[in-house]
Amino acid sequence: MFIAQGFKSKDNAFWKYIVGSILIIIASTAGQFPWIIAIGIKSLTEKEEFPQDQNTMMTYLNSNLTLFFMLISFVFAMLGLYLIVKYFHKQKFIEVATSRKKMDWSRFFFAFGLWAVITTVVTIATYYASPENYEINFQPVQFAVLAIIAIALIPIQTSTEEYVFRGYLMQGFALLAKNKWFPLMMTSLIFGLLHIVNPEVEKMGYIILVYYIGTGLFLGILALMDEGIELSLGFHAANNLVGALLVTSDWTVFQTHSILKDHSEPTAGFDVLLPVFVIFPILLFIFSKKYKWNNWKEKLTGVIIPPTKDSFHEINELGKNDE
Repeated sequence: MFIAQGFKSKDNAFWKYIVGSILIIIASTAGQFPWIIAIGIKSLTEKEEFPQDQNTMMTYLNSNLTLFFMLISFVFAMLGLYLIVKYFHKQKFIEVATSRKKMDWSRFFFAFGLWAVITTVVTIATYYASPENYEINFQPVQFAVLAIIAIALIPIQTSTEEYVFRGYLMQGFALLAKNKWFPLMMTSLIFGLLHIVNPEVEKMGYIILVYYIGTGLFLGILALMDEGIELSLGFHAANNLVGALLVTSDWTVFQTHSILKDHSEPTAGFDVLLPVFVIFPILLFIFSKKYKWNNWKEKLTGVIIPPTKDSFHEINELGKNDE
C-alpha cells in the first residue's frame, strides 16, 4: 500500500514531516541565492537599482537565464528531500515514490506521451482557430538554449513537486489521519494554494485556484489508484515542459523563448473548468482501463491499517509482477 509506507519506519511520526517540510523550504530558498547573486552582479556592473519586486526580478535578466535560476532552486529542494527521507525518516527514497520494487518508467512515459500529444494538438488547434491572438516567437538560438534548460531542469522541478506532495506529504498526513481521503484533500489544497503567488492569479482572479486545486486532486488520485507517483510524474512533466516550449505570455509564471507568444487577454471561465471537470475525468478513465484499477472507494477514502513487514512484502511482490 503506497500511502502507508511512512509506517515502515518504526520511529516515524507526523511532527517529522512538519520539520522536514520546513527544511525543504530552507533548501529551496538556498537554491535561490545564485539568482539573487546574478541579479546583484548585473545591478552593480550596470549601475542600476536592485529590483524591488517579483515582477521586476522576473524580467531583469534574459528569460532563459531567469528560467535557469528559477529551476535551480528545485535541484536544492530535491537534494534536501532525499537527505531528509534517508537520514531523518530513515526510509528508502523509493518508498516515497512507489509501492513497486523499482520505478515503473513505462507508466511515466505513457502519461508523459499522452498528455504531451493532447497539449500539442490543443495548442495547434487553438492557434489556427484564433491566429490573431498569437505571435510567432521562434528564435532558433534562443529556443535551442531554452530546450536544453527545459529538458534538463523542468522534469526536476515537476518531480520535486510530485515527490513532496503526492509522496512525502501524502504519506505524512496518512500517519496523522490513518485514512486516505484526508491526505488526498490536504495535499491537493496545499498544492493549489501555493500557486496563489503566481501572476496568473493576479491576472485572472482566484477562480484559477479551482484549476490548481483540481489538478492537485487529479494527481493525488493517480498516485492512490496506481500505488505510486509514476503517472503523476509523467503528466506533470509533460504539462510544464511542453507548455514552456510551445507558448508563453506576459502574464504566466514561465517567461520563455517559446515557439508562440499569446497576446490574448486571459479570462477565467470555461477554459479553467474544462480540464478539471471534463478532461481529467476522461484521463482517469483511460488510465483505469489501461492499468485495470478497481475498488475506487477503498483506495481513495478507506481507513489505513498500519501494515506489517509481511504485508509489505506481499504488496512489493504484486508490484514486481505488475511491471
